[in-house]
Amino acid sequence: MRSFSSLWYWIALAVLWSSVSHWVLGVPFDMINRARRYGEGAAEDLAMLARINARRMLYISRNGGLWLIGIVFFMLTILVLLSVLYQVEFAQAVLCMVAPMVLVGYLTLRLALRVETDAPEGAALVRLLMRHRFVVQLIGMIAIFVTALFGMYHNIT
Repeated sequence: MRSFSSLWYWIALAVLWSSVSHWVLGVPFDMINRARRYGEGAAEDLAMLARINARRMLYISRNGGLWLIGIVFFMLTILVLLSVLYQVEFAQAVLCMVAPMVLVGYLTLRLALRVETDAPEGAALVRLLMRHRFVVQLIGMIAIFVTALFGMYHNIT
């Protein structure tokens, strides 16, 4: 259960942030690039897939959102208690992965709501998805940096 000194933990952290930044609102990044480069046909596919995924996420949040929020914050509370009060390294490592993902989930849900209400098309949708991807990558870089600092501190002490 030594997480911060395990190579597998760092590989899992890299894979987590790589896949989160690749799939923007359930749309793969190469599809966004294709819509940006080739225009009309690819942009229609992008808009359709973005609307489908936005509706799917909003359906889940509208029907089970309160339960989902309750479960997520219950689990976060348990992780924080195990991390801070009991100093469980595994809980600290999982918290370093999960806590930023809650923020990313909130931002993705907000993006889905914006896609549903504004119904952007073409370049406006590409710009919106690229901005969201940039913010997710920024959160990921900060999270990896903080996790690396905390992991080094934990391994040194």
